[in-house]
This record gives sequence, C-alpha cells and structure tokens, in this order.
Amino acid sequence: MPMKKLFLSIAAVLSALLIPFDGAASEPVVKTGLEVLRDSGFKGLSGRRVGLVTNPSGVDSHLVSAVDILYNAPGVELVALYGPEHGVRGDMYAGDKVADAVDQATGLPVYSLYGATRKPTREMLQGVDVIVYDIQDIGVRSYTFISTLGLVMEACAEMGIEVMVLDRPNPLGGNKIEGCYVEQPFNSFVSQYRIPYVYGLTVGELALLINEEGLNRGQKGNQPPARCTLTVVPMEGWSRDMLYEDTGLPWVLPSPNIPFKDTPMYYAAAGICGELYGFMNIGIGYTLPFQVFGATWLDPDLLKNRLDSYALPGVSFRTIWYKPFSGSQKGQLVKGVQYFFTDYENARITEVQFAVMQAVAELYPHKRAFEVITGYGLFDKVCGTDYVRHEFSKRYKVTDIQDYWRKDEEAFRKLSQEYHIY
Repeated sequence: MPMKKLFLSIAAVLSALLIPFDGAASEPVVKTGLEVLRDSGFKGLSGRRVGLVTNPSGVDSHLVSAVDILYNAPGVELVALYGPEHGVRGDMYAGDKVADAVDQATGLPVYSLYGATRKPTREMLQGVDVIVYDIQDIGVRSYTFISTLGLVMEACAEMGIEVMVLDRPNPLGGNKIEGCYVEQPFNSFVSQYRIPYVYGLTVGELALLINEEGLNRGQKGNQPPARCTLTVVPMEGWSRDMLYEDTGLPWVLPSPNIPFKDTPMYYAAAGICGELYGFMNIGIGYTLPFQVFGATWLDPDLLKNRLDSYALPGVSFRTIWYKPFSGSQKGQLVKGVQYFFTDYENARITEVQFAVMQAVAELYPHKRAFEVITGYGLFDKVCGTDYVRHEFSKRYKVTDIQDYWRKDEEAFRKLSQEYHIY
C-alpha cells in the first residue's frame, strides 16, 4: 500500500476511535486548588513569606510540582518546605523517619514532620506568614497526611499564622461514609480525629470541619481551643459523585503503596486487616497492593466460594496465585482471592476485610485472625476502638460488629454537610 494511503487509513481509524489525531490530550474536567491559586495570580500569597507542606502528589495537571510553581511565582517568597511521611520528594518508604534536609532543586530548608517532630515547632515556623498545604488525600482516616495537616493547623493557631489548603479531589468520592468514630484512648497519628474511617470530604472540607469543631486539638483548662486562620482554595469542576477517574487529572501516587487512582478504594477495604501482621498477605510487595487476600496455606477455591456465598453487595472475587517481590513472603507462592468493586456506590467497602476474616475462621478454625498474629495494637488504633476486636473475636461473625461499625455514620453525614464546599 502506498505510504499516503497508509497514512490516510491510520488517520481514518484514529478518527473513528475518537482519538485526536494531533495527539492533543483532552483537558481535565477538574481544576485543583493549586491551579486555581495560580490562575488567580497567587491571591493571598503575594508579598508574603510562605511555607509549603507537600509531597510528589502536589502537582498541577501537567505534573509541575507545587514547590516549583510557588518558588517561581512572582511576588511570592517561598522560604521553607515541610515533609510529611515519605518526604517532600517522596524519597522515604512507608514508616521511614524523615530527617531535616535541604531541597537540592531550590536550596530551601526542608523540615521533617514525620520523625522526632510531627507538630511544627516555633523554630520551624519562625518568619513564615502563611503555611500552604497541598497533598493528594485518599479519603481514609488512617492515612497520616491529614494528621499532619491537623498538627500544622494547631501549631499555626498558636503562632497566629494563616493556613491555606489547596483543595484536591477525594478519590473515594464525596458521598461514601463508613465506620465508627475514634474513641478514647485510641486517638493516634493513624486515627487523630473523631470522624468515621471513610469520611466523604475533600481535604479542604475536612480542614474546615476539624478547625471549627475543634477535633484537632485538646482543650486546656477553661480556655476554649484556638482556631487557626484558615483559607481553603476550592477546586473548579468537582462534584460529590466523582471518583478520581472522572476528574481527568493524572494520578501521582501520594505514597509508595497507593500507585493507582483506584487503590484508595482497596486501601479502605483491606488496610485494617493488613495491620494484623502474620494473618493475610494483602498484596503489599506485589503488583496489587490492598487488592488481594492470600496466604501460602490457603485453598483459593474454597475461600472464593465461601465469600461468594455471603453475596456482598457490589463486590466480586476471583482466585489468584502470586509470588510477592518483597516482604516476608518474598518468592513464596501465595494463594487467595483478588476482589473488584462491581457496584461501588452500593458496596460497603470497609466491611470486605471483616468478611474475609469471617470466611477464614469458618474454613480454617486454627488460623483465626486474632489467634495467629503477634500483636493487635495498630488494628485497634486504625479501627479507633477495641470493641471491634473484642466482639469479633468471640464468634468471628461480621453481624456481631456491623451495627457498631455503622453507628456514627448518619450523625457524621449530617454534621459534615455543614462544611461542604461542593
């Protein structure tokens, strides 16, 4: 075929597939707070000394970092960077302590908020007029970035420093709310606020809620808790029914084990179970983090059939065999199930892991979760209570904890609506 005809044929095929032939990518339907701030001429930052809390997920739709955008912004003096878990540049793995350093690209000081210090000290904030926060959240209470945000807000309230949150989409959408409130004494860095496990707010909306409701600070004596001066730069084009794939925005993993735009859904469905070290492999160290439940001793067909018999709404299972690339089971053949959300809106995503724990207890009574693990401290912390463990371990039935797990959802739905921006 002559080259001209071949070229025209390819063009016709591309046209039929509705692929722009000039290679131009379609524009995202959502504009993040970072881009809204930039398009406003950096309103609220001009002429001020700025500190920035961010990580690799703090980028615009063309993947330009918030660090570079603010560093080069006319009239804005970016003076310091603050690193949450994994660091400003994402060069620290999960749980690794982050040390103070100097950012090689800008020469700015980088202060660690995930090491010996989690709440910024007065020395770290000295000379700063406003702290900007720009990190992609995943909508789950146990994810530590929102805990960092609360501690930054608390420190800034004490020093009279403004906090500006650049809003980003909640990848779980704005309607999904699941799990009970955190109860004393189980508040921790992985459960800092009295909110459900899945809270259905953007990070900007959550900041408004914790600031106004006083959820991020304790009252001292008879003095009412101080609120920080808080500004939220809203997104444009986002609505509560959107999942991340609906935004058209690129997904930059906010931490090493959240590589894909739908991983937050699976994190919510398996992350609590993952705190029971020695019980199930949930895909960490393999290509499907949080999307599988497996063990070297399992019969995957038996597990799948038992889970299918529960008829969990919106969830489907398939058998899987895999060898992790890293971790305690590196190179071993792990057998189990991979799961999918076929009707996300109606699925109870956080309850998938409890169903798996029930199925394993029924099939393998000698492998029941709380009898094979080495510790359950983090499990209680991410649940926000020890009630789930105490009650579930009696019979290993989801129905025994279901009402308790769901008891605060409607109250929070009503409260949180007061802070909806979208």
